[in-house]
Amino acid sequence: MADDSIDRNKLIIPSLGGVYEKLSPYSYAFMRFSAGAILVPHGVQKIMGDWVTARGIKNITEVGLPYPEILAYLTVFSESVVAVCLAIGLFTRVAAVIIWIQMAVIITMFQWKFGYFWTNRGIEFALLWWLLLTAIFFRGGGRYSIDHLLKKEF
Repeated sequence: MADDSIDRNKLIIPSLGGVYEKLSPYSYAFMRFSAGAILVPHGVQKIMGDWVTARGIKNITEVGLPYPEILAYLTVFSESVVAVCLAIGLFTRVAAVIIWIQMAVIITMFQWKFGYFWTNRGIEFALLWWLLLTAIFFRGGGRYSIDHLLKKEF
């Protein structure tokens, strides 16, 4: 990042400049962590329920995807283990791509026919995830990540 300083003269409330300067270095880590952490309950829900063996496989079969049981288990893995990796910044780019692929499948195979708005089961929410994961993929783990501690960007 070139210049992260805050120009207090441009702020509507200049006294907040100090808060912005102090917290802005953590904003990307917060966004990346939140993205992973929000997805984890979806994976836990599927692990705790009968999703993999019942409704999930039925949904995958109905849209014509091959190997529905394997895809169901991959979905659970993506929404649990991979989401935790995204949250803590471990194998961040790989995690972002895995979830990105999942969101692309959700958008094209499950939600496209319902249109845009999520209130009608449309692509809106999954598209937001897809775009967020695109940004995380290009940025990587960032300063506050396990990848950074390992001195490797995966």
